[in-house]
Amino acid sequence: MALLSRLRRFLRQPVPASTVGVRRVSPSHHGDTTREDALRARLTADPNDAASFAGLAEIVRRRAAEVGHDGDPLTAPHDDVERQRAADLAVWALAEEMAGHPKAWYPLIELARLSVHDDREGALRRLATAAERDTTGAALVEGLAVLRLAGLPVEALGLGVGHWRVREHEPEVARHLVLAALEADRPLEAKHHLEALDLHPDRVAAGALRAELEQLVARVARPGA
Repeated sequence: MALLSRLRRFLRQPVPASTVGVRRVSPSHHGDTTREDALRARLTADPNDAASFAGLAEIVRRRAAEVGHDGDPLTAPHDDVERQRAADLAVWALAEEMAGHPKAWYPLIELARLSVHDDREGALRRLATAAERDTTGAALVEGLAVLRLAGLPVEALGLGVGHWRVREHEPEVARHLVLAALEADRPLEAKHHLEALDLHPDRVAAGALRAELEQLVARVARPGA
């Protein structure tokens, strides 16, 4: 895992993933402990609670950046680059911990987001697993967004084509597939994904999205546009 190895080199000692992100009380973070326990309880009940994950990630990120991994401020990272990498490692370990839940897909999205530039294949595997664990399409929407933001529209199309169940997933999946196809200079494929919205059972939502995207596809497909 390229990112994890690179991050750990910036710490004085290797830290097992199971110990990073575990609550540690330090003099400057007493106020975090109650909130952290509450957030962990929520994530135990629902590992895909994005708001709770973001809140807990902010706590472990701040702690990793401000104090050493052993809780000693004297071992804290000394510059912005080290602080950022230490914070990323803490969030990585938190996401790995939460991803162990058999129904967890959001932590896998976070792992993919952290690793997409250093370990593309690993990120794609995590996004595929996330999509398989979710029946609503929310994980697929998040995964497609990660890939598009990383400048990987072709990979986004591959993920979407392999996992999109138009009759079961939320219509928003189609938006990312259409945009990814246009970004990959594949206007005909964009039209195909647009037409697939006709199969969606929520005709109102799917129809509104199709009307919105049709104009964009038409402008891109028009010669000289």
